[in-house]
Amino acid sequence: YGWGAPTIIPLLIGMSLFDFLLGKRLSPDNTIRRSRKKQLLAFGIAANLSLLFYYKYWNFLLGEFNSLLSSLGFSGFMWSEVLLPIGISFFTFQKISYLVDVYRGTANPATTFTEYALYVALFPQLIAGPIVRYHEIAEQLHSRKVRSEDFAIGITRFSIGLGKKVLIADFVGQVADGVFALSIGEQTTFFAWLGILCYTFQIYFDFSGYSDMAIGLGRLFGFRFPENFHHPYISESIREFWTRWHITLSNWMKEYLYIPLGGNRVSSQRNALNLWIVFLLSGVWHGASWNFIVWGGYHGFFMSLERLVGAPTKRQNTIYRTIITFFLVVFSWVLFRADSLSDALTYYTYLFGLGAPATKPVMLGELLQPRSFVMLLLACVLSFYPLLQRKKEYTGLVSESPSLIFQCSAFCVLVLSLSALAGLDYTPFLYFRF
Repeated sequence: YGWGAPTIIPLLIGMSLFDFLLGKRLSPDNTIRRSRKKQLLAFGIAANLSLLFYYKYWNFLLGEFNSLLSSLGFSGFMWSEVLLPIGISFFTFQKISYLVDVYRGTANPATTFTEYALYVALFPQLIAGPIVRYHEIAEQLHSRKVRSEDFAIGITRFSIGLGKKVLIADFVGQVADGVFALSIGEQTTFFAWLGILCYTFQIYFDFSGYSDMAIGLGRLFGFRFPENFHHPYISESIREFWTRWHITLSNWMKEYLYIPLGGNRVSSQRNALNLWIVFLLSGVWHGASWNFIVWGGYHGFFMSLERLVGAPTKRQNTIYRTIITFFLVVFSWVLFRADSLSDALTYYTYLFGLGAPATKPVMLGELLQPRSFVMLLLACVLSFYPLLQRKKEYTGLVSESPSLIFQCSAFCVLVLSLSALAGLDYTPFLYFRF
């Protein structure tokens, strides 16, 4: 991390030291009165969010303000671009979790600065999660045990994650990139659907692959990170989707934002508004762009709608509910992938057959290579096979006692992934930019 962004290291260390010392004052063992602790907690949260705001949103806000000034006939401000520290959205949420958990007494404060720094900057999940709440890992920071079984499970999990990324996500991502790069004269409805479906599987296997690799690496060192994905595309409602997609973010938002806003203790109307606010802020957390803001509002709208009118009932056909939910999610990924809102709107016109006719036809073979097609089919099977098994409860991607055949299969995936890496250009994980 320091090699790629050495100027950020002093900031990371300084803010970690600030949170560590503040945590000592927030501890239930400290005799400071409760009202004073609450003020200190608010100050600590504000300090962490201020840094996140500056590094992640300053460029966006100044750019929008300059656009407004330009439309009014005034000249805009000149400023130097603020570089975004990798993983700041993730470790900021973990630092806030530490302060809140210590304040609430759900976990004891770290005994040493080294212990706290390990929680904040533990390398497997520093850059893109999973987001580990402090009370989930506090005991492991000083009393974990590393067993030979952990090593086997960790290597197996890491191999599966690498395979998801290199063998599936990168290949279907090539198709998505090619489709989204088409000009208006080249784009068609068929290509638009092909592109967004490929991106739908790319972002899932890319992000869940990273999470698997992080969980596997953590297991090698005796850490048990929380799960982050559980076949999200078999969900029967948007609410269920968010219990299966980026689970650690959903849990963080629920515990530290949704419940403090009132949770389920308020009226249905207020609850629906709270849900919309939470998901709008989730969109803001993902990135400084109108696309992410609208994406968060989109999911918040359907979450609120399900709260007001009720989620689909079990009397309805499971496949029907799953298909509807899947395509609602697919539509939202356009906002995630498009460079701007205008590009997203243009892409939607092609999805619904309303785009301009193609004047420069592109052959399907130029976008969809045989290997990418095979990986697209594999992505579909791996995403939806629990429906075929009629089994939706989660039993773990890798059991505590993986069979020899399963471990050998994971080893083969690892070898294939390393071979593929040797012949491919480096493709960063999609969530590294958050």
